[in-house]
Amino acid sequence: MDLLDDSAIERKLAGLPEWRREGDEIRRTITAPDFPAAIRVVDEVAVEAERLNHHPDIDIRWRTLHLVLSTHDAGGLTELDFTLAARIDEIAASHA
Repeated sequence: MDLLDDSAIERKLAGLPEWRREGDEIRRTITAPDFPAAIRVVDEVAVEAERLNHHPDIDIRWRTLHLVLSTHDAGGLTELDFTLAARIDEIAASHA
């Protein structure tokens, strides 16, 4: 996977308003209606992550999820991060 340059990252983030960049990562916080819903979101994200062979860092605090994406072996952000971010947005919306 090729690293994206700053311009490409900004264009990608424009289409993902819930995500923010912090250095070589993008981050999002999701607040689920309750703890079981938060776990369902994590479970669906895990299935998608396995399908893409790209795994986010996930921190679960009751019904709040903090997700971080970066392509560690590439040393920054790639197209794969934004593909998974968009899919995470779809999953989160389905559990609103």
